[in-house]
Amino acid sequence: MEGRRLDDDAHVLLRLSNGAKGILVCSQVACGEANNLNIRVYGTEGSLEWHQEEPNVLLYKTAGGRIRTMRAGTAGLSDASRSISRTPAGHPEGYLEAFANIYREAFRAIAAEVSGQPRPKDLDFPTIDDGIEGMAFIETAVKSAKRGAKWVKFPSLK
Repeated sequence: MEGRRLDDDAHVLLRLSNGAKGILVCSQVACGEANNLNIRVYGTEGSLEWHQEEPNVLLYKTAGGRIRTMRAGTAGLSDASRSISRTPAGHPEGYLEAFANIYREAFRAIAAEVSGQPRPKDLDFPTIDDGIEGMAFIETAVKSAKRGAKWVKFPSLK
C-alpha cells in the first residue's frame, strides 16, 4: 500500500535446516478476515492444523483421509501438552495462558540459576536468541522484497 514502510501482504518461501520446506503467508489486507491466524504442517504421512479462533482444537489428518480431533484437557495428550493446560476440557484457553506459560518457564530458569542448580532441559520459552533470529527473519524477508522477491539465504546466527 502506498506510503507504508513494509508490505501489507507477504508469501515467504522457507527452507529449514533439516531440508523441510514451507510457506509463511501473512496479510493485513485479507478482506473479510478478522484474524484467522492458523498453522498447518504437512508431512509425508499426515498433517497438523490449528486455528487461533478455535485454540483448543488440533486436527491430525492422515494420508489415508482419517481426521483425528485432539482437544486441550482431554486424555491422550502428551505430558508436555498436559503440563501447559490450565483448564479442563471444554473451557477456552489461549492468549492469557500463553503468557502464564512463558512466565512459569522463565521462573523455573531463574530459580535454577539462583539456587545454583543446572538449568532444566525441558524449559520452553523464547530466549534473546529467539528474538534475534526473529528480527533476522524479518530483515531477510524485507531484503527479498526489495530485490523483487528473489530468494535470500537466511544468515547463520550461530
